Amino acid sequence: MLVRNKKTMSIGALLGLSFIGVLMLIFSPVFGEGKNGLEYSDALFNKLAKGSSYFIPELTESLKEVQGKDIGGTTIKMENADAASNAAKILTRAHMNVVVKGSELTINGDLAKELGNVLDDSSAMYYNKGSEISQKYGMDEKEVMSIWWGVLKRTAKEFQKTNRVEQSDVILEVMKKGIEPAFNFYNVEPQKVSDKSLTVTGLLLFYILYTMWWGYAIFYLFDGLGLSMTKAKVKQEV
Repeated sequence: MLVRNKKTMSIGALLGLSFIGVLMLIFSPVFGEGKNGLEYSDALFNKLAKGSSYFIPELTESLKEVQGKDIGGTTIKMENADAASNAAKILTRAHMNVVVKGSELTINGDLAKELGNVLDDSSAMYYNKGSEISQKYGMDEKEVMSIWWGVLKRTAKEFQKTNRVEQSDVILEVMKKGIEPAFNFYNVEPQKVSDKSLTVTGLLLFYILYTMWWGYAIFYLFDGLGLSMTKAKVKQEV
């Protein structure tokens, strides 16, 4: 295909080549600790996301809604007998009364105290102090949090069956805003957006400009080849 417009073709080629050059730089491990640009930005946004995901104080306050509420012999079924045994070990350490029968657990005790222990563990995980949890329960900290999540999920379902909606809602909030951020962001250092506002603004502006950069490169290359979009003429009826 022949070049129809050398000027716009040259502009398009320059934009395209420079775009590819910057793309190669982005994928180069030159952004600290051997990270490339994507890894660096992903790590940064994970830190910022974690920095805005600490809800433990608000959740602790919400436990007043279930203060003194006994679980009342709630029976839940774990995946297998080993899972039930591990869950019983954790619940007992959290001052709950537990009876194990195969893969089933029958739990008695103060719901607020149980959830208070969950939030203490979630806070430790949030601040990457997993060793405190592993020493407390004698097992891997991530396994502990997974077991807490599973126990609470099953407990909430049992509460919903018996129309204890208020207690179930508090449990689900502790799971969603307590356990999940602590587990998912474990070993990530939390940072506030206000501390990295210039970097974040710069990355967002770069993303917008870089997208437009490639768009204009394609536009000028096509124009240089004589390919352009024009509005179709309306056919006049006789």
